Amino acid sequence: MPGSAPISCLGPWPKDVGIIAMELYIPSQYVDQTELEQFDGVSAGKYTVGLGQAGMGFCSDREDINSLCLTVVQRLMEKYGLSYDSVGRLEVGTETIIDKSKSVKTVLMQLFEDSGNTDVEGIDTTNACYGGTAALFNAVNWVESSSWDGRYALVVAGDIAVYATGSARPTGGAGAVAMLVGPNAPLAFERGLRGTHMQHAYDFYKPDMVSEYPVVDGKLSIECYLSALDRCYSVYRNKIHAQWQREGLEKHFNLEDFGYLVFHSPYCKLVQKSLARLMLNDFLSHPNPNTETGPFTGLDAYRDVKPEETYFDRDVEKAFMKASAELFDRKTKLSLLISNQNGNMYTHQVFFWIWSFIIEQTTAQIAGQRIGVFSYGSGFAATLYSLRVTQDHTPGSSLDKLVSSLSDLQDRLNSRKKVSPAVFSENMKLREETHHLASYVPRGPVEDLFPGTWYLTRVDEKHRREYARRSLECEVQAEPELVRSSTTPEHIPSPVKKMPRFPAATGPSAAVSN
Repeated sequence: MPGSAPISCLGPWPKDVGIIAMELYIPSQYVDQTELEQFDGVSAGKYTVGLGQAGMGFCSDREDINSLCLTVVQRLMEKYGLSYDSVGRLEVGTETIIDKSKSVKTVLMQLFEDSGNTDVEGIDTTNACYGGTAALFNAVNWVESSSWDGRYALVVAGDIAVYATGSARPTGGAGAVAMLVGPNAPLAFERGLRGTHMQHAYDFYKPDMVSEYPVVDGKLSIECYLSALDRCYSVYRNKIHAQWQREGLEKHFNLEDFGYLVFHSPYCKLVQKSLARLMLNDFLSHPNPNTETGPFTGLDAYRDVKPEETYFDRDVEKAFMKASAELFDRKTKLSLLISNQNGNMYTHQVFFWIWSFIIEQTTAQIAGQRIGVFSYGSGFAATLYSLRVTQDHTPGSSLDKLVSSLSDLQDRLNSRKKVSPAVFSENMKLREETHHLASYVPRGPVEDLFPGTWYLTRVDEKHRREYARRSLECEVQAEPELVRSSTTPEHIPSPVKKMPRFPAATGPSAAVSN
């Protein structure tokens, strides 16, 4: 297992720092968007075609942000046979806030208790959907810094995206991701290649402290998103041009220099528009674009448009969506599998998109590729960065192990339970009424949860939350007490035997402890 190294071997610049392993969690139930269209009394295709959504995962009152993160962290540690004392930093990114002071990270430290490891840096990061990206950057920066002690960093991003009854409700979703970060990673960050834009705006925010629902200015949100995309792409191109010049390369960066591109988005349709937007940027920045043949054919009428005047220009949008259609199919479309079937997931969304790409390709296809990732969080904060996939795709390589560990994604989606829109609506109403209650016992059936899922058992009179974990043998635990995780891999239940829906990864049985 790459990533962990003796302190005596540490150098000033660990090589290929990035994502070594990943695990995700999606809710065990979902609502069909076609049925939701009928239930809501809207025109056929409004959600399925207009938004590009087929299904939407959701959580009952049995799950909250703490339980989602507990689930995905323990699954990652069990799948790879990792000891909790091999983790030196734990970062959490979320905008699903259930306590204005106590962090999700401190709740997760319960998993570390049996190991005796309390020397774990990091804390929660919050800024709408950008929190997961910021948490990942913090982890990468730690590994590349003088503070690194040779252990792994663990990044957790999760959210429950819910909206009030109305047009925004079908853009919800839920889930969580856990990522192991260290050197010699199969998905390595390209050092120095981040284009960031930060600005103040009230496009999407949550000022009501007792409600899960946001206040959304839809039109402003789209404008902020597209303007951030423009500026991040410009900064990224400037930085890669500077790198190339130092290396003696004279070339102009464009979208073809990305092997794949993923975009944060609350719904699938905006992803295609985002790629079209970047093609517009390529077109406008090109010193002498060919409008007779090639991707810019017939676009000469748009040569003098100003980007800031085109956010809602339907002619420009349609022209560049058509021009970029083939590029979209090659570089972006495969990332939308989970989005289409599970919905909007806030902070961890772009990581799910990366996962979708990986499992839809062979290791030979993705080896050596540059993956461009655009992350956006309202308010607003955005970054375009890139990951480089390792060239080594031989059997048993870190890339082979990562791809193998993610190969059951479609099975996970297929194993969910579809519920009626009426049941979904009842669950949303229950969450709305009980979200911040004290002395509350959740009503959702535990047997509806996937095996190995953590769930809320009660909230006491002081708002203190208690959790239990559903057995890997699909039997509900008798006592609502925390299940402690062993630090020795042989004591960890085998996901192969106990969780047929979630096969074990082909990774090693243990990591090197320091």
